[in-house]
Amino acid sequence: MTQRRDRCGMLARIAVRALGALLLAGGLGLAFLAPWEVYCFYLFSEGGPFHYAGFGVGSFMFANIAAQIVGYEALAAMLIPLGYAHLVGRRWGRHLAEALLTAWLVAGVPFVLAFLAVLLSSKDISPVAGVAACLLMALAYPTLLWLGHRFYRWAAIGRVFAADTGPSCWIERIPPLVLALGVLYALFLLVWHVLILLRGLFPVPGGWVTGMQGITLQAAAIVLLGALLWGTLRQSLWAWWGGLAYIVLLSLAWITSLATSSWAELLTVLELPESEIAMLQGLPLEGYHLAALLAVPVVLLLIQMVRARRAFGAPREPA
Repeated sequence: MTQRRDRCGMLARIAVRALGALLLAGGLGLAFLAPWEVYCFYLFSEGGPFHYAGFGVGSFMFANIAAQIVGYEALAAMLIPLGYAHLVGRRWGRHLAEALLTAWLVAGVPFVLAFLAVLLSSKDISPVAGVAACLLMALAYPTLLWLGHRFYRWAAIGRVFAADTGPSCWIERIPPLVLALGVLYALFLLVWHVLILLRGLFPVPGGWVTGMQGITLQAAAIVLLGALLWGTLRQSLWAWWGGLAYIVLLSLAWITSLATSSWAELLTVLELPESEIAMLQGLPLEGYHLAALLAVPVVLLLIQMVRARRAFGAPREPA
């Protein structure tokens, strides 16, 4: 029995270190790819091989490239510390991993859909490669969740992280569900900044506003969400109630505006260049499709917020 446990412990340590090396390598690769992707702006700018009339701030492709850069940097910011913690066997690595798995439960659906939209709309790929990419990303969402939960619930894996006798990290003092909400709020902040590049598109009763008025509303939403992020990480009760009101009200605004807008109307509101409209108007989409897709992660997020409610307003562990 002792030999079997020792063998399991050795395999667990190898698995944790190997996963850490993989995560760290992936994070560093994305950190390198993010600035490299900036070169795409030159390719589409005047004089570049892919330039077209209207490319620039406010065009779909400009926001598309910016979103890819931001996405790479966000993933790198999560994977690098996570990989390091696994590689050196820090306790907070498991804690952070559990929080990121919860965040993936909510953000995984829009991330997969956004990745596929970017891939299929901006890359010259064959139909076979497109179908393969769709199947791979569709499997990635549930598979990562299942594998992740199975891995970190393995007793031998828990003992690897528990063997760390170093000082506690602030990450360990935040419950995983609360930390997951913090990660999601941080991602929402990045999304808001990307939306500014799409003429400040913002939903209001009866339609949309853009331009300076829309950007002003987005700026207010960003500041408010920043305050909620700070309060959430401090597990303040007002931040939970404020976050609930923020998510419900803004989600209703977005879903209602999308559900009552046609795809053609959205393209008109965005005032995209003619070449982009010609490319996008052929997509078999309507506003209510986007509204339904948005509703899925919103419901998942609200479920996680309800689950995390008990952690807010409770006495916090001393620093």
